[in-house]
Amino acid sequence: MTLTILERCEAKGLRMTEQRRVIAQVLESAADHPDVEVLYSRACAVDPKISLATVYRTVKLFDEAGILDKLEFGDGRARYEDAERDHHDHLIDLTTGEVIEFVDGEIEALQDKIARRLGYRLKGHRLELFGVKLKAGDR
Repeated sequence: MTLTILERCEAKGLRMTEQRRVIAQVLESAADHPDVEVLYSRACAVDPKISLATVYRTVKLFDEAGILDKLEFGDGRARYEDAERDHHDHLIDLTTGEVIEFVDGEIEALQDKIARRLGYRLKGHRLELFGVKLKAGDR
């Protein structure tokens, strides 16, 4: 069973203030890829005393500890997701900014094949696709 964000923070010996606990809880419940401003808004709904600076410092700490992955999709906003989530890739809609997660076995196999052909064993990767939605007649 995978540990929660809070449990992993505690296991790494991070000092967990009540505000950091709230931020960890908000991150744990996120089904999207929130940036700091979105995290701040969600955390403030739980504890209005949390400052934006606290959220920035906390996500930086969690990122440096390997608890979160920092994602940058070219829109100038760093977004975050749990570093322990199952592997997936991202398709970013350039019109709406929506981030769509997907897994494709053919892509995974092709990446492994390319790495082996070049003399490497693949240990990890990130794939980010950027696109615009096709019109109904373009499919």
